[in-house]
Amino acid sequence: MLELSHVTKSYGAHRVLNDLSFTVRPGRLTGFVGGNGAGKTTTMRIILGVLAKDDGSVTINGAALTSADRRRFGYMPEERGLYPKMKVGEHITYLARLHGFDKGEAEARSIALLEQLGLGERLNDTVEKLSLGNQQRAQIAAALVHEPDVLILDEPFSGLDPLAVDVVADVLHRRAAAGVSVLFSSHQLDVVERLCDDIVIIAGGEIRAAGSSEHLRQQHSGHRYELRTAGDLGWLREEPGITVVEFDGGNALFDAADDAAAQRVLQRAASESSIERFTPVRPTLAQIFKEVIQ
Repeated sequence: MLELSHVTKSYGAHRVLNDLSFTVRPGRLTGFVGGNGAGKTTTMRIILGVLAKDDGSVTINGAALTSADRRRFGYMPEERGLYPKMKVGEHITYLARLHGFDKGEAEARSIALLEQLGLGERLNDTVEKLSLGNQQRAQIAAALVHEPDVLILDEPFSGLDPLAVDVVADVLHRRAAAGVSVLFSSHQLDVVERLCDDIVIIAGGEIRAAGSSEHLRQQHSGHRYELRTAGDLGWLREEPGITVVEFDGGNALFDAADDAAAQRVLQRAASESSIERFTPVRPTLAQIFKEVIQ
């Protein structure tokens, strides 16, 4: 397990990370979300040892990270760093060889990975001839080819169309299923919400929320409910402790002041008509994000 504990980082008088603590667990996809300048890239660079922290610790399985540990990391920066004149297949093979694989195994790994990422027919194309989306896939292959234990990906879905997102997501899910710890940053909250087991929200260099997707939804769900009946819910607007958000005959979305108010609505609705649906409404990641960064 990768763990950051009370990490701080300042540039002069400007503190860019303040008492940062969160974990990235093996076998799970962790989404790291925040606005521009929130501190995501700085955090990733500290994990990788590219930047030095001012205080705090970064550990893996309870021990301080070493250079040997970091050689088992895979990293994809937001900026593309591949050689534009090299052929795609040769480039990923070259990177595999830098990690110590012999030529035959490096080639086999590269071909298999590029095929998984939908680039099997582009092996002999130079990187510069690929579309920006396919260059992104090749960059992801570069981070994965040595089968790392930890993956750190900065905006891996940037520039990808929906089909490419699904392809890349499938590859990342396979790695997570094999026990890899995966941390990726993204501005695409819908993608993070759909793919991630755990979510970390950062703003102003501070962690504003962290935990499993389901835990965060429960924590920020409040008392909003959807009610659907066979009758008319016009009386709902007069109920004390109830704020109607949406209303259409027998369908209503409402906020309750507390659990007692919600149960009172449920009992009255049941006494007046048959209930087709009564359920708490979980917030989206976008709604949680807006709530915690305010």
